[in-house]
Amino acid sequence: MCELFGLTGPDEIVVNEYLETFAGHSVDHPNGWGIAIFCGKEVNIEKEPVAAYRSSYLKERLRTPLRAANMMAHIRFATRGHMAYENCHPFVRHDASGRAWTFMHNGTIFNCPLLSKYLYTQSGQTDSERILLYLIDQINAETEKQGRALKDTERFNVIDRVVLDITAHNKVNFMLYDGSMLYVHDNLRGSLFVHRLERSLLFATTPLDSKKWEPVEPCRLRAYKNGRHVLSGTAHHNEYIENPEDMKLIFLDYAQL
Repeated sequence: MCELFGLTGPDEIVVNEYLETFAGHSVDHPNGWGIAIFCGKEVNIEKEPVAAYRSSYLKERLRTPLRAANMMAHIRFATRGHMAYENCHPFVRHDASGRAWTFMHNGTIFNCPLLSKYLYTQSGQTDSERILLYLIDQINAETEKQGRALKDTERFNVIDRVVLDITAHNKVNFMLYDGSMLYVHDNLRGSLFVHRLERSLLFATTPLDSKKWEPVEPCRLRAYKNGRHVLSGTAHHNEYIENPEDMKLIFLDYAQL
């Protein structure tokens, strides 16, 4: 599957060492890479449909210090959608209020009819992009209901409902940034870790150095702002357990791309 890396904190830190280690994992996750760096509500996306460890652009990018307070990075192992720019994470979409939502996913949607209609409107072919499109529709519906832009807790509650909607029988590890908060969720035990670095928090699919990384408790959405945990969602029982039949389905689908 894919790997995720996320950062939230009040101050910019140099992330080159972490990104270099993370990019090294792309030998086993070779189907594209992407980085999102956030400055307030603005987002800058850099991504390519090539293996991160082979990318001359990324190598050059990391020759000078890359500083960020809030950022996300992704390396892709394709299970839905061929190797193309439009299938590389992170994905960005704006809601009806103009807020940018940036999303990346490690997992697979095996069965979720709620996402099916987005097959005809998405830019690429990934199930991950369909999650984001569904999420935006739910945010827009709540915004219309309230008659105004949503507050932090209201946005969080919508995303919490989305998690409950889509996680049954699906692997849904993701990170999401809404210009204010970083949302983190995993439902495969032992597949996401967190490390405290001064006032910042780093999240990764696998630890990126020999320091202390704690496993993130699965099956509960959490939101962080400037390195602080601010909101927790509903504890659910949709833990994903890997099984051979799911893996067989993935490889059969990918063989047809």
